[in-house]
Amino acid sequence: MRQVRLPAGEKLIALTFDDGPWPVTTEAVLDILKRYQARATFFWVGKNLERYPQIARKVVEAGHAVGDHTWSHQYHKVTPQAAAKEIDSTAALIARDTETSTRLFRPPGGNLKNGLAKYALSKGYTVVMWSVSSADTDPKAPWTAFADNVLRGARPGTIVLMHDGGGDRRRTLEALPVILEGLQQQGYRFVSVPELLAQAQPQELEASRARPAQARP
Repeated sequence: MRQVRLPAGEKLIALTFDDGPWPVTTEAVLDILKRYQARATFFWVGKNLERYPQIARKVVEAGHAVGDHTWSHQYHKVTPQAAAKEIDSTAALIARDTETSTRLFRPPGGNLKNGLAKYALSKGYTVVMWSVSSADTDPKAPWTAFADNVLRGARPGTIVLMHDGGGDRRRTLEALPVILEGLQQQGYRFVSVPELLAQAQPQELEASRARPAQARP
């Protein structure tokens, strides 16, 4: 796994949110991020974007980055034709509904071997993984565990995995202010994934076009 390394002294961190856009939760995340003047990156599922384009537009209008997370969030192996449909249809909807484009892709479940990442790389996407997971899809964990996971694992250059869609994310909303405040107290600045990659060493940035990006110090 390729790891992006930042110049010494750069305390940057990228929060990412998967599986939206989602009613109530996504807009609540936006409000919290605004409170802390934090930029983030949202990886969208096409079928959710089709249902909630107005929420997606609010994400873009707030200045956050977006990425492609396939149309239907499948984990199984797919043919090249199916991979093209999953990724291209979502990309087309992003362009139509938000008047923006993306070259960021995150495979559902982080699966790099089912054909989706291979297709994305062939089309010039940067495949973005993560270096710290909040584990906020754990149905039994309290929200404090999500915050602890991030605060303990954070390092300069970390990409954090969280979720704003795909289910009940009230615990994520409870954890997010604690995460933001705790990281700010440690001197971190919150940037989007493109902003994080822009701070990488030149050879690292070039490599991101060919291999999955997982940022760490």
